[in-house]
Amino acid sequence: MRIYNTMTRRKEEVVADGENKISVYACGPTVYNLIHIGNARQICVFDVLRRYLKYRGYDVFFVQNFTDIDDKIIKKASETAQSPSEVAENAIKDYFLDARALGVTDADIHPKVTQCIGIIIELIQTLIDKGFAYLSAGDVYFRTKKFKEYGKLSQMPLEELEQGASNRVGENALKEAPIDFALWKSVDSENAQEFSWESPFGRGRPGWHIECSAMARHYIGDTINIHGGGADLIFPHHENEIAQSEAATGSQFAKIWMHNGMLNVDNQKMSKSLGNFLLVRNVAALYGYTAVRFMLLSAHYRSQLNYSQQVMESAVNSVARLKNCHELLKRTATCNPAGEIRPEVKQAVKRKEQFISAMDDDLNTADGITAIFELTREINTLINNGVNKTEVEFLGGMFSELCGVIGIEFVDEADDIPKEVWELVELRKTARKEKNFAHADEIRQKLLEMGYAVEETRQGTNVKLI
Repeated sequence: MRIYNTMTRRKEEVVADGENKISVYACGPTVYNLIHIGNARQICVFDVLRRYLKYRGYDVFFVQNFTDIDDKIIKKASETAQSPSEVAENAIKDYFLDARALGVTDADIHPKVTQCIGIIIELIQTLIDKGFAYLSAGDVYFRTKKFKEYGKLSQMPLEELEQGASNRVGENALKEAPIDFALWKSVDSENAQEFSWESPFGRGRPGWHIECSAMARHYIGDTINIHGGGADLIFPHHENEIAQSEAATGSQFAKIWMHNGMLNVDNQKMSKSLGNFLLVRNVAALYGYTAVRFMLLSAHYRSQLNYSQQVMESAVNSVARLKNCHELLKRTATCNPAGEIRPEVKQAVKRKEQFISAMDDDLNTADGITAIFELTREINTLINNGVNKTEVEFLGGMFSELCGVIGIEFVDEADDIPKEVWELVELRKTARKEKNFAHADEIRQKLLEMGYAVEETRQGTNVKLI
C-alpha cells in the first residue's frame, strides 16, 4: 500500500515494523463541544485507514488523543457554570456517541492530556537541558532557530514563517524570536487553577503542540509509522511537533505524514460567523449517520469535499442501494439450494481486486466505493438470472467484506432491539409530527446514550445499535 507523504510530496510504500506492526497516531479533537462534520471527515478517514490496514493483514496500533486542556474549555466552563473537567468529560462522552454511531471503532488508546502531564513536563525538561527551550517570565518557549530543519513539513522558508509570526502581538515580548512557540504557559488567572499544575518551571499548563509529541512518544515510541490529521494541522501544529520531538530524541518523528483535505459547506468555508457550522448530530438527524459517513468517504481523502443538501440526498440514495443489495442477498440465500459456484459468478472476484487496487493507491475510497457499486450491479444481475445458495453466500461474503472495510455495515438486529427503544422511537416520531423538535432531540439524545442511533430514510425510520 502507498500513502501520499506530505513531507516528501509523493506517494510512499507503507513499511511495517517487525512482526508486521504499524503504528498510527491521529490528532484528536479539543473537547468542549459536539463534533462537526469537518471533525468527522478526519475521524472517518483514519478509521478506514485502520480498517484497511488490518484487512491487508497488518497488526495496527492506533492512538487518538483528546485535548482536554484548552482556553475554549475554560471559556465554556465559565459560560455554563461547569468546571472545566465537567465540560471536557461531557464532550468526550458525546464524542463517543457520535463517533460510534458513524461506525468509527474506538482507538486502541485515547489518551487525555490531563492524564499525561508528567510525561509532558519530562519532555519539556529534556528540551531545556538540550538547549532547545528556554524560560521567560514563567513560560517556556521552543527555540525554533536552533532546530535547523524547521519548516520542512510545510516547506515554507523560515524567513517567511518568522515574518508572519512578527505580526502577532502580546507574547512576542517574552520570546527570543517571534517564531518561537510555547511549551508551557504560566497561570495568570484564578479561574484557570483547576487546569494548572506544579512544574520545575512554575505553576502552569502545557502548550498545545507539546501535548501530542509527549503522548505519541509515550504510547508508540520515538518514531511513528503514520501520523496524520486535517490539512489545517500541517502548520503550525505538526511542524512544531516535528521540531520538538526530533530535537528531543534525535530520531525521525514520523515516517509518513498523512493529511485529509478540508470540508466546505455549499462551497464556502465552514465557520460559525457564516452560520454554516454543521454538527454531526444535527446532520445525522436529517439524513442518518450512515449517509453522513458515506458522504465523507465518497471523495478521495486529500481532495476538498463540499457538503450540500444535494450531496447528502445522493448519499442517502447510495446507502439505500447498498442496503437493498444486502436485503436481496439475505432473501435469496433462504430460497435456493446449494450447488457449485459457476465461472460467471466467480468473475465477481474481479471487483474485490479492483477495490484492493484502489485502496492500495493512497486509500482511494472514492474508487473503492465505485468497485463496491459495480459489484452490487453484478450481484443484482446474477440473482435475477438465477443463482444457488452457495453462490449467494460467495457473493454476499464478498459484498459484506468490502462494505465492512469502508465501515458501511448492515446488521440484521431489529428483532433484538428492546421494546422500550421502539417506544421511544415512536414518541420521537410523534414529537416531530407535532413540530416539537426540542423534545424530539431530547429523545434522540437519550437513545444515543442507550446505545442506539435513529436514522430517517425514505423507506422509514431505522434504528441501529452503536
